[in-house]
Formats: sequence, C-alpha cells, structure tokens
Amino acid sequence: MSTALLTDHYELTMLQAALASGNAHRRSVFELFARRLPGGRRYGVVAGTGRLLDAVEDFHFGAAELDFLRAHEVVDEQTLAWLADYRFSGDIWGYPEGEAYFPHSPVLIVESSFGEAVLLETLMLSILNHDSAIASAASRMTWAAGDRPCIEMGSRRTSERAAVAAARAAYVAGFTATSNLEASRCYGVPSTGTSAHSFTLLHDTEEEAFRAQVSSLGKDTTLLLDTYDVMQAVRLAVEIAGPELGAVRIDSGDLGVLAREVRSRLDELGATATRIVVTSDLDEYAIAGLASAPVDGYGVGTQLVTGSGHPTCGFVYKLVAHEGTDGLMVSVAKKSKDKASLGGRKYALRRLDTDDVAEAEVIGIGQPPEGDTNDRPLLVQLVKDGEVVGRQPLDVARLRHVRSREELPVLARTLQKGDPVIPTVHVGGD
Repeated sequence: MSTALLTDHYELTMLQAALASGNAHRRSVFELFARRLPGGRRYGVVAGTGRLLDAVEDFHFGAAELDFLRAHEVVDEQTLAWLADYRFSGDIWGYPEGEAYFPHSPVLIVESSFGEAVLLETLMLSILNHDSAIASAASRMTWAAGDRPCIEMGSRRTSERAAVAAARAAYVAGFTATSNLEASRCYGVPSTGTSAHSFTLLHDTEEEAFRAQVSSLGKDTTLLLDTYDVMQAVRLAVEIAGPELGAVRIDSGDLGVLAREVRSRLDELGATATRIVVTSDLDEYAIAGLASAPVDGYGVGTQLVTGSGHPTCGFVYKLVAHEGTDGLMVSVAKKSKDKASLGGRKYALRRLDTDDVAEAEVIGIGQPPEGDTNDRPLLVQLVKDGEVVGRQPLDVARLRHVRSREELPVLARTLQKGDPVIPTVHVGGD
C-alpha cells in the first residue's frame, strides 16, 4: 500500500513551484529535531524508525494516487509526470531506535534533492512525533516500575492504527507485552489478556464466571476481582483455582491498599505464588507511588497511548543546507522569533565521563565533533542511495534503549519537572 498521500497538500504545491523555478533538483539537507523536551522532561526516546523505513519504501505514486491528485487539481501535469517516477534515491541518517535524545539532537538527517526530501516531511514527522512520544512516556513508566513488568493496554483509548504503533513503541521502551493482536502479528510484540468485567456480569454469579474461565483457560489464568466485592472474589478465586492460580487483577479503588489486603488474603489461603496485577488509568507517577505495594505487574492504557500528557515530541523538519550556484553546499536557517533553526549539516556524539556516564550531547556543525575513546557517535545510516540499510530487529532497539537510559546521570530517573539531564553543545560552523 502506498504511503504517498499520508502527507500535507502543501508538500506537493511546494514541489510544483520548485520544479517550475528549476530548484527542485538542488542537493539539500533536511534535519528533524526538537527545540525542547515536552513538559520539563529530562530526556526523550526515539521510536518509530523501523516504521518510518517501511513507509519510505512504500512512498510512491501509483495510478490511484495520481488520478486523485489530477481529479482534485492539486498539482499540474508537469508535477504529476515527475511524481509518477518518484522513488527516494538519497541518504538518510538518524539516531537508531531506542536511543535517548535531547533538545536539538539531529534525530534524522535527509540528504537528497529538495524535491525528493520535501515530500517526506509530513510522513516522517507523523511517525516519529507519535511513536517517540509514546516511547518517551513508556520509558518513564518502565523505569518507575523497576523489575515489575508493564503491559500495554491502550488500544481502546486511541485510533485503531495508532494503537498498533503505540504498542510497538511501548515495547521498544521496555513494556513486556500488549493487549493488541495486530501489534503482535505485525511486529512480534507478545500479546496477553484474559477477561473484562462483562464476562463476569454475563454469568449469573461470580462463582460461575470464575469456574468457566478456569475451566477453559486453565489455573494459570488471571481472574478479575473487582466486579463486586474484592475480598469475597479472592476467596472464590482460590477456592476454584487452588493455590496454583496464576494471577488476579484489580482495576479500581485504592490500588495500594487493596493490593496489600489481597496479598495478605492470598497468602492466608496458600496462594503465595499468585501474582497481583493492577490497572486503572495508571501513569508513571501512579506506578512510582505503588513501588512499596505488593504489586507484581502493571497494565497501562490511556496515559501511555496519549504520551502521559504529551502526545507529540514537537519534532520539526527544517532545511538546513542546499546546493549553491557554485555547486558548494550553503547553510540556511530560519530566523523566526522563538522558532529559529541552526543551519548546516549536523553530526552528533554522546560525551561520556570516565565512568561512562553521559555528560553532554555534542552536535558538530559541518563536520563530526572530536571525542575521546569512550565518547559515542549517535548517527547511523538508515538509507543509502535510496536503499534501506539500517533496519534492525525490535529486540535490538529494546536492548539499545536499556543501555542508553542506564548511561544517563541518575537525575534522569526523577519524575520532577526540570531541565534536560545533560546539555546540548554545538561546535563548529561559521
């Protein structure tokens, strides 16, 4: 399926005007970055790179797309002819998926003709702004959860396609499973789930519901406790499944208090290995607040798929250099108040101290910044001459995220609002 129309109208009208002026062919460098982190957060997480590479491969204009553009008079015939032959043939560099990013980190760099690169703007921003926002929230949640697993359960709180992308992004940032089957089918994210309150309400009694679930799904199932009376449900659950009961779920009330009461009752009944999973509009703050409670796992929905209050990263995509009349590259930049950009092709490394703890995000303008033996270059090539070269398995991104996050100063763990945990330093340039 073509991704070519997942874009804004003005990308195509800019292309038409650039073709008419003879400038669409100019070699150009575009940069995707965030001017700031949202909401006083200390770091962000890059996610969506794999989806982006798939989308770039599928970005072409077939007969259906061209017919639509012609029928709606979006662009002229010269532009339609150019689009009919469109295939991205340039280079793309970027922070690999799972990596931490900071203000002005060159998360993505696109090098090609202006015409080829400008068409990708909306698609790239759409994917990376959404997926990185989810991963940034998920990272805070999994860090707050410690060794306790987090399960993504937000499908019913966002659109159907965003739900799949959100499950993937959460998995990159440490979530262990998802409730979404399409995310499991498409990306291999482990899926899980048992029952909702409607299943209990369907049966004439809670006991009948529990017996039906255990009979069908086995004693390792998770029984939902809070349809009626939680403590009565605990007794029934163990009576029916025995001490081999896999888990129970609490979805309402004071989760910390209830978890302690349920744990005590489970232990009294001999179900000492039965796990307690809590849900109910959790975010990173609620998860941190449950750190001392006898909770074995968290199911997170609404707050995760909405970026825990920040559903976008504020990434922008700006032209930072283009070919001059003499054939040399010329730096260009916006001077707009509060929206200025910094011209020039960027390079990036993470400066580490002698203990391998991050000290700064160092951005070289026009050439790579100098580093020492343990400083870490950040940009990798994702596309070369139009061919994807940087696709990686999702588990590689998960491992990278863990390593990148552990490299940050301990202040990164705090949930209090503040400045980015390391500064961004620019070197070189004019």
